[in-house]
Amino acid sequence: MSLALVAAPALARDPAVGPDATAVSVDAPPRPSRERARMNQRVFDRVWSEVRGQYYDPALHGVDWNGARRSFRPRALAAPDDRTLYRVLGEMLALLDDDHAGASAPAVARRLDTIHEPRAAIGVTLRPDPDRPGHYVVEAVREGSPAEAGGVTPGWRLDATGADAWSPELDVVEGQAVTLAFSDPEGTRRSLTLTPRIMQPRPSFMADLSRPGVAVLRVNAFDPGLGDWMGRQLAALPPETDVVLDLRGNPGGRLLEADAVLSCFLPRDLAWATRTTRSGRAIVLKTAGGCGDLEAPAANEVAVLVDSNSRSAAELTPAALQEAGRAVVVGEPTAGAVLISQDTRLPDGGRLSLSRSDFVTAGGVRLEKRGVTPDLKASAQDGAGGPDPVLELAIAALAPPAPSQAATTAAAPL
Repeated sequence: MSLALVAAPALARDPAVGPDATAVSVDAPPRPSRERARMNQRVFDRVWSEVRGQYYDPALHGVDWNGARRSFRPRALAAPDDRTLYRVLGEMLALLDDDHAGASAPAVARRLDTIHEPRAAIGVTLRPDPDRPGHYVVEAVREGSPAEAGGVTPGWRLDATGADAWSPELDVVEGQAVTLAFSDPEGTRRSLTLTPRIMQPRPSFMADLSRPGVAVLRVNAFDPGLGDWMGRQLAALPPETDVVLDLRGNPGGRLLEADAVLSCFLPRDLAWATRTTRSGRAIVLKTAGGCGDLEAPAANEVAVLVDSNSRSAAELTPAALQEAGRAVVVGEPTAGAVLISQDTRLPDGGRLSLSRSDFVTAGGVRLEKRGVTPDLKASAQDGAGGPDPVLELAIAALAPPAPSQAATTAAAPL
């Protein structure tokens, strides 16, 4: 398992619906089959044991983990389906108050495994509401997707609590319509029927060179190959071209790729963070190179864009560049979900994400529950209907100051 800096996966990315849910009787809730109960037991015991033996904090943030087992295990074993089982697991893991601790049902794990392949999708990214089990917040809506065509916008909420409601734990099925119960920020309920269709994967990294003197490098995730890609982009730029690194909405990713990105802008062997394992061993992280074929750090001026959905590796990167005085950070305070995690495959094909190491910056700042404070604050709402105000502010911050009128007059030829 590779080390990662990524918050627990959004549990309902590109959702779809499977077979109709079994009707639930108020007086007689469905009982699991013998095979189902056995699998529930295996999954629950694996999750509980992994947390007890592998979580980065051996004190488990003060949680009575044996007590949690007594409370949640009977409910987990009695779960008739994945939706019920993984909601029980989610409630138990929420006791840790850790955005990296999460269990993804098999259908969600399959979607995450095929995120770089053409697949059926509705085109929304949902994140569970920790205060309301069974409710999800729409974080992003993909361009050209069925969700966008249906009018779904970020900030809406999905209610999946009804017995017959669509649940993120169901597979995506091309052409099979699903009815979703949304509510907008004003609380107005909106029932939408959307039909998943095959969509091509979104590229993890994109370069926009449409603006004179500015290269906007958009990074959607710290996926394999990022360092090599960024090295190629930077090697092709003249030193006077300003670089804007856009990490908005980025959930994080591989630790090695985060180091590679930092190596693109910082000298080799520069300490940028310390991670502390469960045993208390402190490991200093230093830039190790890996920025493609770039022989030396890029000399370009740099700005980093962040927002409240920038997590993990997308927080440590701007924090390290900010502390080194190498970049100006622009946007909104980040999520404050910065621990080093690993995924474990569960017996039913689901996935457990769990923090294995604590993390502080080279300056000793613990970003968990705190996040990165931008040098210049701005949000997308600052320029509704106009150009991207966060990007425009970053470009302006990197631009050289205009000469004063006095200096212009003095330099004018006679």
